Amino acid sequence: MTPSAAIDPLELLDQIRPHLQAGQQVYLVGGAVRDLLRQKKVHDLDFAVSGDVRRLARRVANALGGAFYVMDAAHESMRVILTTQSSERIFLDFTALRGQDLQADLRLRDFTINAIAIDLSAGNQIVDPLGGAVDLRERKLRVCALDSFQSDPVRVLRAVRLSLEMDLHMLPETLQLARNAAVELDRVSVERQRDELFRMLEGTRPESALRLMQVLGVLDYLLPDLKEMQGVTQSAPHTLDVWEHTLKVLDWLGRLMGVLIGDYIEDSASDLALGMAVLRLGRYRQQFVEHFKERLVPDRSLRGSVMLAALYHDAGKPAARSVEPDGRIRFLRHEKISARLAQACGERMALSSAEIDRLSKIILGHMRIHLLSKGQQEISRRATYRFFRDTGPAGVDICLLSMADTLATYGVTLDADVWKRELDTCRTLLEAWWERPQEIVRPPRLVNGNEIMVHFHVTAGPQVGQLLEAIREAQAEGKITDREAAFAFAEQWLKASPEQEGDR
Repeated sequence: MTPSAAIDPLELLDQIRPHLQAGQQVYLVGGAVRDLLRQKKVHDLDFAVSGDVRRLARRVANALGGAFYVMDAAHESMRVILTTQSSERIFLDFTALRGQDLQADLRLRDFTINAIAIDLSAGNQIVDPLGGAVDLRERKLRVCALDSFQSDPVRVLRAVRLSLEMDLHMLPETLQLARNAAVELDRVSVERQRDELFRMLEGTRPESALRLMQVLGVLDYLLPDLKEMQGVTQSAPHTLDVWEHTLKVLDWLGRLMGVLIGDYIEDSASDLALGMAVLRLGRYRQQFVEHFKERLVPDRSLRGSVMLAALYHDAGKPAARSVEPDGRIRFLRHEKISARLAQACGERMALSSAEIDRLSKIILGHMRIHLLSKGQQEISRRATYRFFRDTGPAGVDICLLSMADTLATYGVTLDADVWKRELDTCRTLLEAWWERPQEIVRPPRLVNGNEIMVHFHVTAGPQVGQLLEAIREAQAEGKITDREAAFAFAEQWLKASPEQEGDR
């Protein structure tokens, strides 16, 4: 097999087998075996190996045209990376057997469905001492040992993710063990906590993941900022408290992504509100797909960041809450507090600066579309320009979050006209971003600061920057289309500027 060929896991096992040393035991273990039994696509293969792990991994890399890496020399962990014709990477991890033999190794794993092995040296015979295949068939999630969660508390988060990803039933004993281990989560590195959280947010049921984590008591340790939202009441048109509203936003956001991006099959596509969204925004399906291919960092998706922003978009409401004399509840400038909390969460979880910046922009801007949608007229080109000037690509994410926020706020009380105005505002913004960027979003610079200073004999300072920005806004409005018009505008602007006399 060459690196450019498509990779069949079972064929791959046959190609690895000739490179075993005499008496060497090699087993395919973990999620790859589970997914093969489920007839799902396998991307990563883990091998438990007796004998010389490094020698086997290097020989496999040489034979298959892959790249060889030492991951952890102390624990004899090696990696081979194969690349398919479509540039997809397949990871083969070779690690020394833990314990005295395979049986001991499997009992040290997290769940029985991940404790099934395929014996390469015995013609791909399945080894399943803990009954994982039966649990998989019966959709049960069961730990391999009573101390499974205590030995590695991140498995509590993994239990949540797997139970939702694979529609598994967590057995009562497993549930109780997970609850008992929740307090131990702080023993796990923030990076491992973060990675499991993002996998849940990137999945199809983030709302359910948050609810299950709440039931297990793990949410207070993973995301302590969110506890304050529970039970915080809101005035109409809100129909839920802040926490329940937030979970509903996650649900609607996932459903909107499903019908507008098409990553997931959603039975709710026939829902009237979602149908209206598809009718008005479905023309941008491919643009949405390309937008969410963006990676702020290699190992985490933009979808996960947008979901995390949705989770924190109202986190500042408890601190901002006030009650007016007439009983109306208000949350003035809650988005600023929410953004600070999200930033602190991002720093705590070792997110990149690009991810933290995206979180902040989404959260700070999540109220703008609601405000722009209140009027009866279409939003102006000037407002559109200013929106994307402040948000950049995050403006697309804000459109989705704003729609989900509206659906979660009103629930069954949503008025068709309110929803139509929200959709029309988003359509106007997205049309400018994807169809008219040079005209409205990023008009070309017609003059620069030096030209302004020379032509009008003004000195460098904030005034020049303000004038250039005013010219750009006028371009976005369609009032300026060439250099002559730009200089004429600048002359009038400077005459009206209170700083003009002191700067000449």
